[in-house]
Amino acid sequence: MTDFTYAVDADGVATITWDTVGKSMNVMNQQGFDDLDRHIDSALADHAVKGVIITSGKPDSFAGGMDLNIISKMKDSAGDDPAKGLFEGLMDTHRILRKIERAGMDPKTLKGGKPIVAALPGTALGIGYEIPLACHHIIAADNPKAKIGLPEIKVGIFPGMGGTTRLIRMLGAMTASPYLLQGKLSDPKSAKAAALINEVVPAGELLEKAKEWVLNAKDADIVKPWDQKGYKMPGGAPYHPAGFMTFVGASAMVNGQTMGVYPAAKALLSAVYEGALVAFDTAIRIEARWFTNVLMNPSSGAMIRSLFINKEALEKGAVRPAGVPDQKVSKVGIMGAGMMGAGIAYVSAEAGIEVVLIDQEQEAADKGKSYSESILDKGISRKKVTPEKKAEVLGRITTTTDYGALKGCDLIVEAVFEDPAIKAEVTKNVEEVVGKDCIFATNTSTLPITELAKASQRPDQFIGIHFFSPVDKMLLVEIIKGEQTGDRAVAKALDYVRQIRKTPIVVNDARFFYANRCIIPYINEGVRMVKEGVEPALIENAARLVGMPLGPLQLTDETSIDLGVKIAKATKAAMGDAYDNDDADEVLFWLFDQDRLGRKSKAGFYAYDDAGKRQGLWSGLRKQYPAAKDQPDLTEVQHRLLMAQVLEAVRALEEGVLMDIREGDVGAILGWGFAPWSGGPFSWLDMIGAGTAVEICEGLKSAHGDRFESPDLLKDMAKEGDTFYGRFGGAAGKAA
Repeated sequence: MTDFTYAVDADGVATITWDTVGKSMNVMNQQGFDDLDRHIDSALADHAVKGVIITSGKPDSFAGGMDLNIISKMKDSAGDDPAKGLFEGLMDTHRILRKIERAGMDPKTLKGGKPIVAALPGTALGIGYEIPLACHHIIAADNPKAKIGLPEIKVGIFPGMGGTTRLIRMLGAMTASPYLLQGKLSDPKSAKAAALINEVVPAGELLEKAKEWVLNAKDADIVKPWDQKGYKMPGGAPYHPAGFMTFVGASAMVNGQTMGVYPAAKALLSAVYEGALVAFDTAIRIEARWFTNVLMNPSSGAMIRSLFINKEALEKGAVRPAGVPDQKVSKVGIMGAGMMGAGIAYVSAEAGIEVVLIDQEQEAADKGKSYSESILDKGISRKKVTPEKKAEVLGRITTTTDYGALKGCDLIVEAVFEDPAIKAEVTKNVEEVVGKDCIFATNTSTLPITELAKASQRPDQFIGIHFFSPVDKMLLVEIIKGEQTGDRAVAKALDYVRQIRKTPIVVNDARFFYANRCIIPYINEGVRMVKEGVEPALIENAARLVGMPLGPLQLTDETSIDLGVKIAKATKAAMGDAYDNDDADEVLFWLFDQDRLGRKSKAGFYAYDDAGKRQGLWSGLRKQYPAAKDQPDLTEVQHRLLMAQVLEAVRALEEGVLMDIREGDVGAILGWGFAPWSGGPFSWLDMIGAGTAVEICEGLKSAHGDRFESPDLLKDMAKEGDTFYGRFGGAAGKAA
């Protein structure tokens, strides 16, 4: 069985069709490369063939990219020298794509080659765009939902199969940088405007136009600019005055954005710079060497595993209860039209689900619906949404104060105030109206699900669904099982999260669940250091330099200081003498008393202008908490901030709150932005080793207290020399 088929028509045009068996979208594997290579050889050797069309058998896409599992196979097959195996495998791929590019032409006269065109029915990502880049012409169907580009940087690698070298030579370093360093994707018309492709045609004319181009192409049409004598890189090569400034600026930009912790970005920039100094065939060898360097870096492997393989597995139902039939949601009732409820209503309606949005006052419910309207209007202004689409989505949202409108709902998502009494009343009122099979979900970030379920007549159908704010932008949804939550409720929640195109993790009930139990200690550790006299700028920069998107003080401002005070009071009341966060509370409560509530009040740890833009750390902070004479070194601050989070993740696994380490890593990155370069807390611990982690914690415990005590699980792993993925990964990644 082959993923590529080959046929030649009566006019001498060969069509190579990519159609990965059993997949909704084409993905490249080793067999696919072999098949493509063989078919190209057939076309070039057949005198009757005048040219080639490379297209897809999938109606709406060309390819989704590479099967990243073949990279690990390349490593495994190389034995004691995996770098050699990777490099040779990459160069074999370059050989195939270079064969397409040269197309049998005479290397001296650049004549006699056969025109090869890529005909893209839709989405073309990664290798799905790198193959077309090697072709002589790219035609895309007018499919506004299609995405074209090179998103590899987002999963810890860079376009390493010719995409980097070819795009730089096509567009120049400055113009190509958003597509390489940010993984920017474009729809077909935008791609044509950016010169990423050559033509956009009606979908029904795609193959006809491709054939027409092949039959009319001349020798000059199939010679790439970089193969022509006198080629000069757009925007200037590094040794050109203009090019020199571009590369100097690019280096500063990359380091400023990545803080030096993402190996792929630095390697990409090196491949571009060094490749721009030499001829094309040498440049692709340089690209392959740097790509090999990235693939051998444990950071890239961890990012690929968490952000591609594990994330995709969770989205496809890796932890869904077996034997439960499809639980697709057709009508959802959302209780509470505040910020969270409004966001949940939008993502549900946008996914095609009928929504009933209820609040105590009709005005509040309507305001909740207007949130969806504002998002859609912004989409229209950016030409990403049509007026028809806006009307369609808004038409699915019914706003009311009448509980009777919930009849027919198969899922309820309660998003009212974080007050157990209010939530209990809503639960009781809803269950009097909905059918006996309706699943009830509470959107809470702190309240135990098992306790809230006591208000329900059907606790087996009661579950927690914790959304992150803003709902329309945050990718993670945390599903929490109460003690009596049944499999159908879990399946319903998972199927719903899949419908709204989010990534789910499933955890057991406990205080703060998983995400919040890890992020709150991070915030508290940063605030505690302020009380100790550590320079606030050192705290914030240490966090960013280790890959956290926001420092703990800025994060507190963003989530609001009054929320932090509320959580601190509730936690202290629940934990009693076991509570040990008084130092951080002192700072938070003092700011609260100064009416500095964070960004929303334009006053917090940071100062803000009248428009709410940060102006730097507030000077009054240092007046209240003077800087200590001896400041800790950067690494100590980073270890405190990281271990505050990581040790909670280990405890969550140890206690059975977290049931799958894949969910622990993916949830950490998507939920609160835990240093994505690390692949997540468990991947980071595997990177540094359990023994090293225990040593770091012993030093922190000695200097800063028992909160840095290593959990027994971590100590045992250090003793045995185990890794988390070695002990708990396996085929399914289970921690049980």
